[in-house]
Amino acid sequence: MQVHFFYKALTSVAMDSNTLRIVIFLTIIGGMALWEIMAARRPLSQSKSKRWFGNITLVTVDTLLVRLLLPAGSVGAAIWAEARQIGLLHLVELPDVAAIVAAVILLDLAIYVQHVVFHTVPWLWRLHMVHHADRDLDVTSGLRFHPIEILISMFIKLALVVVIGAPVLAVILFEAILNGMAMFNHANVRLPLPADRLLRLLLVTPDMHRVHHSVVVEETNSNFGFNLSLWDRLFGTYRAQPAAGHQAMTIGLSQFQQQPTYRLGWMLALPFVGQIGQYSRWKQSDGGSHDR
Repeated sequence: MQVHFFYKALTSVAMDSNTLRIVIFLTIIGGMALWEIMAARRPLSQSKSKRWFGNITLVTVDTLLVRLLLPAGSVGAAIWAEARQIGLLHLVELPDVAAIVAAVILLDLAIYVQHVVFHTVPWLWRLHMVHHADRDLDVTSGLRFHPIEILISMFIKLALVVVIGAPVLAVILFEAILNGMAMFNHANVRLPLPADRLLRLLLVTPDMHRVHHSVVVEETNSNFGFNLSLWDRLFGTYRAQPAAGHQAMTIGLSQFQQQPTYRLGWMLALPFVGQIGQYSRWKQSDGGSHDR
């Protein structure tokens, strides 16, 4: 009874979920930025202020575009599907908590698959290159995506929410977790090795995801997860460490190592003028994973 009341109470917050997301966003980005100052994992190779300005400006463009074209977002899709009892989870009788957990897990799996697809299809990889071209990795890198990629991702997410029949609360939780984890696992922070080993048994850690941003093709095409580390282990895309080590590895894409990759105009134009390089999975030569 109490769980049902709690579920209904939180569901009523759905229409004001943007406020909740903003509060969570500011709290996490502030906390991670402070952590980066106190315990940085790697020295930055570019101006932090210029990178932050460029990345945050791109995020602002993305946010305004999504709000303009898809004002209701994924929460609106969940409300629409729930009102019509559309989707897989509306076809089975599950307790509220079980339905929420199932929806969050299914959405996380879908994000993993989507990420692999963006590395596989050349024209999608062109869009995703904007994210990977960042020559340093910190909390703002987790938010840096081309506006067209953001829109495509949003349409995919809307469709998934409807197909799954995700509860409104599950969508709110998943959005908050996804944004928070993206900032966490892109952050330039140092975790004690024992803590990293334990945490990555379940979640994607900064050291685990940093491998994904290596210039080495086989490393770029590994560790696709954002939240749960399970999917990379299950589908053979897990790679524990970069071959060169975390201090010596090179971040970004090799063809853009001399470019000012933090400039807004450069990021917006990149998919249309940049060289695709050898990074998309259709050119991958070594698909093996490496266990820790």
